[in-house]
Amino acid sequence: MNHQNLILNTDSYKLGHYLQYPEGTRAVSSYMTTRGHSYKPEVMFFGLQMFLKDYLSKRVTLADIDEAEEIAAMHGQPFDRSGWMRVLNAHGGHLPLVIEALPEGVAIRRGVPAMQVVNTDPQLPWLTAYMETALLRAVWYPSTVATLSWRLRQTIRPFLDRTSDRADQVMAGMVSDFGARSATSLEQAAIGGVAHLVHFQMSDSLPAIHQARRCYGAPMAGRSVPASEHTTMTAWGQSRETEAYSHMIDRFGRFGAYSVVSDSYDLHNAVAEIWGKTLQTKVRAAGATLIVRPDSGDPIDTPVQVVAQLAYAYGTQLNGKGFKVLDDTVRVIQSDGVTAQDIQMILGRLEGMGFAAENIAFGVGSTLLQKLSRDTLSFTMLASALQDDSGSWHDIGRRPANPRERPLAAGRQAVIRDGKDIFPIPLADLGQRENLLQPVWQDGRLLKDWGFEEIRRHADAAMEQ
Repeated sequence: MNHQNLILNTDSYKLGHYLQYPEGTRAVSSYMTTRGHSYKPEVMFFGLQMFLKDYLSKRVTLADIDEAEEIAAMHGQPFDRSGWMRVLNAHGGHLPLVIEALPEGVAIRRGVPAMQVVNTDPQLPWLTAYMETALLRAVWYPSTVATLSWRLRQTIRPFLDRTSDRADQVMAGMVSDFGARSATSLEQAAIGGVAHLVHFQMSDSLPAIHQARRCYGAPMAGRSVPASEHTTMTAWGQSRETEAYSHMIDRFGRFGAYSVVSDSYDLHNAVAEIWGKTLQTKVRAAGATLIVRPDSGDPIDTPVQVVAQLAYAYGTQLNGKGFKVLDDTVRVIQSDGVTAQDIQMILGRLEGMGFAAENIAFGVGSTLLQKLSRDTLSFTMLASALQDDSGSWHDIGRRPANPRERPLAAGRQAVIRDGKDIFPIPLADLGQRENLLQPVWQDGRLLKDWGFEEIRRHADAAMEQ
């Protein structure tokens, strides 16, 4: 996915920043955090490793330097050719940076640094802030998706706990990523899709599956089931709708589960008559789970009605908590622009009708991968300390114009754990305590390679906070 010149992976105005630092500056230290304050963890850090492997591992070449210099001149900006030639000749094309970060998948309160960066070559102190644009973009997006997916998990969990005997077993399959087509690019679909997979194990995004294999060593991070779309159903024509559904049973009954979009013509007829009567015996005989997908109608009422119709046709059994569970041969999935609020309302209505939450699952797309921005969680990155030519560090940072605005901490930072709480302190005050900001990258070397199951364990622990 990376066909870019790393030198150009920044904002235009940063090209001239090498001329702006005070004489004698040797190093600049910056950290990334989210603005604001919260009393409990509400941000999940995730995704830096993808950037380190896909972008920062690429060496700067002479061709990159020549291209960037030409573009800078035509663009109206200065260019530090000697600085970039030093990157090439003294560092083999790798950026002389050390990056410290929290464990991926960890949940933190707002204001806690998730990552800290400093240059390792005293002749290139401008490099830290130069990489702000790329690093900030690399982290805010996957972290925001992972956070929103975590919120979906938090929304669903109480319903499963109250109504299901198998909450732990079914949780991973409650939300599937249907958003690849909603993303702006293949890369966004992959990065956002992997962030979703931190919390759930259902996905129809092959870019995300591939990304998890490449960047996190996950042989298979998510599952899918054979499924129809309107194209494959309407190809049969309305007069052959029953035949189209029967064909799905024939082709995919051996897969354990299969999903059929059932609103091409008349959803009520498809559920009550075709699935509920005409094909009921065949569905049962196949032994797999038919997942009925209502893809239109009222986003709350329609899926609830489909659950009730299938309950009437196929029957239910009461679980240990006294809630109705559909026969194992049928389930429902709702995916038509579903939001967290929709999910809460659907599960609440089903619970009120005596149905367990496990009778339905959800597919999410643009609401998870696209309807967000850097401001969703207020991600920011700022320079907080400067080292002079004597080796001394000095705190730097702006003073907010609004006296009610809480300023971000200046100085080099550390992050420590006290019980279940994680909070920042000045690095100078760390003492013998463990700093959770651990080096993950230095001068072209990946120092920590997170496995996907490790990250999922961190995310699971966040559910207990």
